[in-house]
Amino acid sequence: MSTATSDTTLQTPILDSEFSSLLQRIAEEGGYAFASMVARAAAGDTRAAEAAREMAWEQLHSGPWNSVVPIWRDAYAMACLHVAKHHYSSGELTLALKSLDLGLIMGGLTLRDDLNSCIGKVSAVLRRKELSDNGGGLQKGEWYRDFNLAERRVRLLKDGVQPFDADCAAQAYDSSTFYFTKSFEKVVSFLELLDILGKMKELDQSLVVKLLPVKSLSSETVRKRRGLSLEGFMLDHFIPGSPVIISDSMNYWPAKSRWSDMNYLKNVAGFRTVPVEIQELKRDIVTPDYCFAGGGDMRSINAWFGPSGTVTPLHHDPHHNILAQVVGKKYIRLYPASLSDEVYPHAESMLSNSSQVDLDNIDEKEFPRILDLEFVDCILEEGEMLYIPPKWWHYVRSLTPSFSVSFWWSHEGNSSDT
Repeated sequence: MSTATSDTTLQTPILDSEFSSLLQRIAEEGGYAFASMVARAAAGDTRAAEAAREMAWEQLHSGPWNSVVPIWRDAYAMACLHVAKHHYSSGELTLALKSLDLGLIMGGLTLRDDLNSCIGKVSAVLRRKELSDNGGGLQKGEWYRDFNLAERRVRLLKDGVQPFDADCAAQAYDSSTFYFTKSFEKVVSFLELLDILGKMKELDQSLVVKLLPVKSLSSETVRKRRGLSLEGFMLDHFIPGSPVIISDSMNYWPAKSRWSDMNYLKNVAGFRTVPVEIQELKRDIVTPDYCFAGGGDMRSINAWFGPSGTVTPLHHDPHHNILAQVVGKKYIRLYPASLSDEVYPHAESMLSNSSQVDLDNIDEKEFPRILDLEFVDCILEEGEMLYIPPKWWHYVRSLTPSFSVSFWWSHEGNSSDT
């Protein structure tokens, strides 16, 4: 989308004040070419801005994420701001917003306030333009009732199902960050994702159950409790490390009514790039009191949005986790942490929290013990929360178009929970 703007300048006070200092630190890390290029970008050279962003991008992908020198994350954010400024001044609003979102996703913390400020400004202009073009509003609808499933969707799942690496992203941001994530590997705008999902229809429920892993819903199910007190949660589940489904604890969330409205989602996030932080959606949820159990820190809050049939393979996470099902429902299978050696984890350290077993297509010759392992499972219904203790292995399949939120927090004094 290209349109003229009444104010053709994006204000970046932190970048302006820290510009020389940042360039010096980047040069000290060998980034002389980047410093030269970004100086030209600041003088109005659009091609130089793009080149500087590409240089920083290459540095971010020169090795494991946690080995990247932090100043290069700031360098990437700086370049993204310059690219966005050029697009904005040319009236290319969606390109400007995409650049800002990429800076927020991949960049460091130094220029984060500038990024958020510019995102707010560009988003506001885009919303006014969208409302004007559509006569005051978007077509209303409930996305979870309007899906159409086709063979194309099955292929998309096979090609694109890939869990978002929240640990990797969380290293670049503080613990209060709210990440909006998706199940497709390609980074796209939220509006594009909604359009894709809007062309799919919901799987017949009898078919969905048949597609579940072998032995599903045939053994012990996760205990379900209504109106669970914090004390009861601590004594019965947090301390012993026992999963539980908590009902009636999110009835007051604005997200319960808003996130099923396509018009609302397009309005607040239609032009954003995912995965990204979307503060408007964060305001629609409330961190459960249970997440303060143990006196630790909130590690990350992630929203997950995808169609029926989306699968997260068997894996475990290092933190306490409450998965809140806002829209739709999911099948979840859990194996206790005590069975970690029995679920065939990958030997490589980078993948050691993931199982080699494909529960949807088990190779009994290669993994003979897996069918004999005890597990608990459940169907997490809309409006319910599931507590998953640290290092419990879990497999997840969306039974309907789904919108859920995961809250990860650490346990104070537990070195294994960091």
